[in-house]
Amino acid sequence: MDGEVPVADGVPAADVYLLKAHTPRALALAARLEEGGAAVVNSAAATALCQDRTEMAAVARTAGLPFAATRTLDRLGPLAAAGEPSVPLVVKSRRSRRGDLVARADTAADLRALAAAWPDEPVVVQEFTPNGGWDHKLWAIDGQLFAAVRRSELAPGGRGGTTTVGLSELPAGWAELVHRVGEVFALDVYGVDLLDAGDGTPVIVDINAFPGVRGQAGAPEALAALALRAAAGARAVRAPGRAARGPATTGTRPPSATADARARHG
Repeated sequence: MDGEVPVADGVPAADVYLLKAHTPRALALAARLEEGGAAVVNSAAATALCQDRTEMAAVARTAGLPFAATRTLDRLGPLAAAGEPSVPLVVKSRRSRRGDLVARADTAADLRALAAAWPDEPVVVQEFTPNGGWDHKLWAIDGQLFAAVRRSELAPGGRGGTTTVGLSELPAGWAELVHRVGEVFALDVYGVDLLDAGDGTPVIVDINAFPGVRGQAGAPEALAALALRAAAGARAVRAPGRAARGPATTGTRPPSATADARARHG
């Protein structure tokens, strides 16, 4: 970049950097490169936000997105000791990372087993959303959308293969919802995991910065075009969590149909 971006931690100057790694070191390096004027896709701040499921839920729900109601626990022990859950739960590591905890817990015995296996893991807890057992995987690259369905890892039999679906096959309003997620989280390359709670009513259960978009026709070309546009300085730099609140719910039921528990520490 004509000397504008200094070499940092052995990384040579470049016109654009694609932030695919999510480690603390990678995020810190990306932040330093941004401070030096480099173009980084996605930004360090937006990527870090998607690594913290507590903050992710809070930002999404504040923006009016139909994100699953989420509460945060420093560890699972107290919840496991509280007795039988009133509804099935989904327990996830607070920090999204490879090999993290994602499990369904229907009983106190399930919770005790998870607490024993992950005794010191900060977690988020969501009520299980009844659905057909399929995760809807939607990806966006600079506004271009791609979609697939995959048998959920929480469904009987566990995770299955991924099947591409056309955007015209999505329930009404889902494409607009994914674009809205990008606006709120200031993401250029991202994935949104959705469940169909019935009648096309979407529930967002996760948002991923720079996921692998494999087997999707046109995805490599879209990423290459984005990189060139970012290198040329034609991409607007945004801050996550600052998009104006607006209608984002689709389907036949309002967002209040999802259990209304605020993301919190507890």
